[in-house]
Amino acid sequence: MPLASKIFTGYRALGYVSNHVPLAIRYQEKTKEHYVITSVGKSFHTYNCSKLGITDISDRHEDDITCLVANDRQVFTASKNVIRAFHRGKQVIRTYEGHQRNVHLLLPFADHLISVDEDSCVKIWHIKTAELYLEIGFSNSTFQVTSLVHPVTYLNKILFGSKQGTMQLWNLKSNKLIYSFTGWKSKITVLQQAPAVDVIGIGLEDGRIIVHNIRYDETIVKFSQNWGAVTTISFRSDGHPIMITGSAPGHIVLWDLEQKRIKCQVRDAHRSSVSGMYCLLSEPLMVTSSGDNTLKVWIFDMPDGGPRLLRQREGHSAPPVKIQHYGENGQNILSAGQDSTLRSFSIVHDKYNKSLGSALFHKKRLKQPNLTKEDIKMPPITAFAAEPRRESDWDNILACHRGRRMATTWSYLRSTMGKYKFDHFKRSRDRENHHDTTATAVEVTSCGNFGLIGYSSGHVDMYNLESGLYRGSYGTPTAHNCAIRGVVVDAVNQVTVTGGADGTLRFWKFKAKQMLHELKLDCFISKMILHRESAMLAVSLDDLSVVVIDMETKIVIRVFSGHHHQITDMTFSPDARWLITSSMDSLIRTWDLPSGKLIDCFEVDTPVSSLSMSPTGEFIATSHVDDIGIYLWSNKTLYEHVSLQALPDDFIPMLIENPSTCSKTHELDDEYSTEELDSLSSPYKSPEQISNELITLSLLPSSRWQNLLNLDIIRLRNKPKMPPKKLKAAPFFLPTIPGLKLKFASQKDAIENNKVASRISFGLKQNLTEFGKGLQNAETDDDFDNVLDNLKEMGPSSIDLELRGLAPSEGGSSQVLLQFVKMISHMLDKKQDFQLTQAYLGLFLQLHFNEISLNTELCEQLRLLYMKNSAIWEELQRQFSQTNCLIDYLRAAKF
Repeated sequence: MPLASKIFTGYRALGYVSNHVPLAIRYQEKTKEHYVITSVGKSFHTYNCSKLGITDISDRHEDDITCLVANDRQVFTASKNVIRAFHRGKQVIRTYEGHQRNVHLLLPFADHLISVDEDSCVKIWHIKTAELYLEIGFSNSTFQVTSLVHPVTYLNKILFGSKQGTMQLWNLKSNKLIYSFTGWKSKITVLQQAPAVDVIGIGLEDGRIIVHNIRYDETIVKFSQNWGAVTTISFRSDGHPIMITGSAPGHIVLWDLEQKRIKCQVRDAHRSSVSGMYCLLSEPLMVTSSGDNTLKVWIFDMPDGGPRLLRQREGHSAPPVKIQHYGENGQNILSAGQDSTLRSFSIVHDKYNKSLGSALFHKKRLKQPNLTKEDIKMPPITAFAAEPRRESDWDNILACHRGRRMATTWSYLRSTMGKYKFDHFKRSRDRENHHDTTATAVEVTSCGNFGLIGYSSGHVDMYNLESGLYRGSYGTPTAHNCAIRGVVVDAVNQVTVTGGADGTLRFWKFKAKQMLHELKLDCFISKMILHRESAMLAVSLDDLSVVVIDMETKIVIRVFSGHHHQITDMTFSPDARWLITSSMDSLIRTWDLPSGKLIDCFEVDTPVSSLSMSPTGEFIATSHVDDIGIYLWSNKTLYEHVSLQALPDDFIPMLIENPSTCSKTHELDDEYSTEELDSLSSPYKSPEQISNELITLSLLPSSRWQNLLNLDIIRLRNKPKMPPKKLKAAPFFLPTIPGLKLKFASQKDAIENNKVASRISFGLKQNLTEFGKGLQNAETDDDFDNVLDNLKEMGPSSIDLELRGLAPSEGGSSQVLLQFVKMISHMLDKKQDFQLTQAYLGLFLQLHFNEISLNTELCEQLRLLYMKNSAIWEELQRQFSQTNCLIDYLRAAKF
């Protein structure tokens, strides 16, 4: 089956933490630690609550996860109408199928699992056998199930909440309705068991919170929040009578159940609805998650009893707009998102991720009352330039924002927004005429001292990043008479190139700001990038073509055409041999600059909004439209042989699925038996278990097989230099035994010697040895194993003698030779004793080359054996290359 891309393959996804699916909590008795589980689309992550370190990443689902729960042993997920049970938070061990609609509620209940679909069909499953125990049907018109809970100490009973605002208590063992609650005429969004027996916390869609005693059907206390529906409820269990609720806008409220009033509140705890909340048992800690891609741990140590943010993991809450590798080692990726934040993601480990903060107009105004971060937040970053050379001295990142004239500076080392904000027209006399002018392009020089800003009015300004002082403008008064689409500076600060929307490229002296040359392109310019080391400038045009210009000669050297939709981004490979482009038709193309041909093209799920290739050439990173993640694609040319021939004109790109947060190890449709489950939980695997996974070597000493092909040379080397001396003859009447030592023979020995001599003189043909007979009669795998065990016990000379005896001239036959080839094929199938297989096969071919060439059947068997052997060698070569690549990377990496 042909691969979709011969150069790139999916590696992993970055930036995913959580989504709108409520979190699940597990407590592991062995480690005495809580683990939180969050959904990230088609997979889920498991974190430890002590450090929020990721411990497990699940296999990839076919569809997005709609809900997940966990007990002390397993994790259960629902994806559409299929429910899956995961072992150790990774591998699927069981599936539960039977729902006709999508499942949206799950609840582990002792040895059973309760599931509810969108038609309010309730099914109870045996967890171990995956058999259906009971089914209860509700009508959505009268009782649409929206939540459920198992009241503590209520044996075999489940409480259901409905969209109509009523509740029902059912006994699952007898399949009977025990009691119906009148309700509160508002949709019940959440049911939560309180620390007290018989008490349930009920959250309603209209913002009311009811603490209800279901034993007597009495309301204990009522609360109301003005922020819309109650999304989640949790109770502290460390001795404080506190109930905590989450809301749709992301606020958290603490309610004092004894005094029946608000204890405190946390505004903007999350940027979107609080989807999950859990107070750890007997600890002053609380874990919350939200659809804003954040997971937070709070500790209750504030003077007013409120929570304080202890630790968090977060990613972009809105899709990234621009990404770029930072640094020479390629281990960090800068990403600017539509949430107006600038973040750095590490491809080595998630613990190195960090946020550079949100873009704010006036950060000091946050101290004013009734003023939130959203009120002073700047528009998202549309383009930025970074230079790590002077990061420890001053701000080293320059960014422009959507629809704003102002350009901002950022410090990567301090992980904060810089102190300078550049606006050319702020103090200009004609600032009234530039209300609609925006900053469209930015550039930071390779020395890190200067930043250049291009505007939609055609101005290009230069600023000193250390002092923030204005250092002049290009052109009189503007560099172009149209909007600036790109600004670049060469590696030695000698030439500046500006690109206008009208298709004009102008080359300027960097310091004197005098125009050196003007190049008119055939169409309007949309984007431009520069590879400083090679002085290659790539410019994308509105006619969907890309031109490559040599900055030294200032001429067009390559024109690439073939895009059918708008080009979104471009990037060069580190050696400037490839130009990689993306477009709105979801295609990623790789162009070879020396040949000027398209050498690779593949399709992704959604259009690429930005891409960047690492300075080491190991990965390309892509961000996509309406996707908050960043995807890494590994470069296969670094660890295996890849043919880089040009693609034909009728080439049809194939679709590659975006990589998940981990590699796919098991198919989700596979189910494991009890024995297989035990093997999954055990870390040890015997050689027989891994025979189909790895290639193993024999434990025999190398002297048994290493010199099989050199026995003739060894015999020649060990041949004595002087012939043996002839012994003095004994009297003729005393018979002797032939040999180097003088031995007298008895009359019986003399008779035997005469028989042997006479037998040799008659030239009788030799018979097969025990090894040859066993090989000739071998039919099953066990027979071949017995013959092989016999061969392993022999020394090199004995093996050579046995293999010579297989020839027809030595008492063997063509059938025995064919049997030996089948034995070698059997050894390759087992993937064991690999070095013995190669040694035996080499000696066999050396001894019987002439007989093999004359036998058609034997040649055909050897051809099949060659294909099998070549496949194993290719797999070994791939693993060796991949391992060497990984070792070289770890040697060069700086942790």
